[in-house]
Amino acid sequence: MTVEPQGMCPTLLIYAPVPLYRYAGEFFVESQAINGLRLWAQHFHHVTVMMPTLDQPPPPGWLPASQNQDQLRGVAIEPLPMAYRPDQFLRTYRSTRARIRQLIIRADVLSFAIGGLFGDWGAVSAFEAKKQKRAFAVWTDRVESEVVRTQTEGGRWIDRMRAWMTHRPMALLEKHVLGMADLGLLHGQETYEAYRSFCSNPQLVHDIHIRAEDHISGSQLSKKIDKVAEGPLNIIYAGRADAMKGPIDWIAVLERLKVLGVDFRATWLGDGVELTQMRRRVARSHLEDRVFLPGLLSQHDQVLEQLRAAQVFMFCHKTPESPRCLIESLCAGTPIVGYHGAFAQDLISRNAGGILVPRGDTEALAQEIADLAQNRQRLSQLIGQARRDGLPFTDEKVFAHRSRIIKRFLAPGSATSAQVIDVPRLPAAKKPKRCTLERRPLI
Repeated sequence: MTVEPQGMCPTLLIYAPVPLYRYAGEFFVESQAINGLRLWAQHFHHVTVMMPTLDQPPPPGWLPASQNQDQLRGVAIEPLPMAYRPDQFLRTYRSTRARIRQLIIRADVLSFAIGGLFGDWGAVSAFEAKKQKRAFAVWTDRVESEVVRTQTEGGRWIDRMRAWMTHRPMALLEKHVLGMADLGLLHGQETYEAYRSFCSNPQLVHDIHIRAEDHISGSQLSKKIDKVAEGPLNIIYAGRADAMKGPIDWIAVLERLKVLGVDFRATWLGDGVELTQMRRRVARSHLEDRVFLPGLLSQHDQVLEQLRAAQVFMFCHKTPESPRCLIESLCAGTPIVGYHGAFAQDLISRNAGGILVPRGDTEALAQEIADLAQNRQRLSQLIGQARRDGLPFTDEKVFAHRSRIIKRFLAPGSATSAQVIDVPRLPAAKKPKRCTLERRPLI
């Protein structure tokens, strides 16, 4: 491969596991993925994105690619088969890998998201890049094998059996692929701590789709603080109603708040397999007048508006991941109050814009929320601190940060030694060092 003249941007090939929908002769792309591709294209000469594809009508939040050509300028979408079942994966493996091989040959810089076992084209791409002796980055934002392992603890027997059979091979695959990678793009402190010992060049990065103008403004913050003493405590969560998010723990905390006599209103924004069980639990606890489960809000602006209006973002995450909703809450000036984790702790390490309790301790979490309901002055201070913790995060900054790291270590003619990239007002990556995973076992 020839080295580009100085000043020119390399081309980028990425694998993104966000589903692509093909329907009525049109591709539909998730709205935040469109924004991400737009931002990648600002930093690279051309971007090719490989995405798993479904031939069916898209869900809410997916937009026609043809109507978003301005944002997708300089981007080529490469559909790959959705093959998460073993039979689908084996049937499509050879032809898909051949296609990936050609795309790798044509690109200057390679970055692949991983996660899963069968149908993980990011891992397949990593093996193909290694075969071609090409440098590549691996991106991940949660410990997928640990997420699957938690599914062995509840739900249908068939799902428990599947999780029991796959989480160990997934952990081995994660370790092996990260070991092959020349660069690890590890989103958030939780993921970074879990994976950094596997990778020769781990870098702590972030991924967020909040624009600077989406942050709560100074005037909005003042009004929010002025009204903090009025009415019931406004609690919110935004995310999937899946077991890894702890939705039943979330309801249990609210049940305890009712017993403690706290006046509150709580809303969970998001759909998921646990939503029906959540609604049954709310009805059984006679919380229908206090707890609201409207399901998915497809318009991200509506979610941000509700985050800005809330006073507490309560979360009960059970697995090691780096959920973007915590960053979005801080950007909205809403303190994060929930289970302890390295990611959440890192986010509020500068200004203490939240409160964390031991994972699984619903009683301690309920008590912290009850104390905030009683001490509104403390709550108003937390709101201001949360806004300061959220200020460094915008989509433009975090994508520029990742792009600079990728170019520095992977672009033709770039340095190959593991150095730390420090970007102002964003958490800098730590130097690689060996560590164990005793606190978050993968296997």
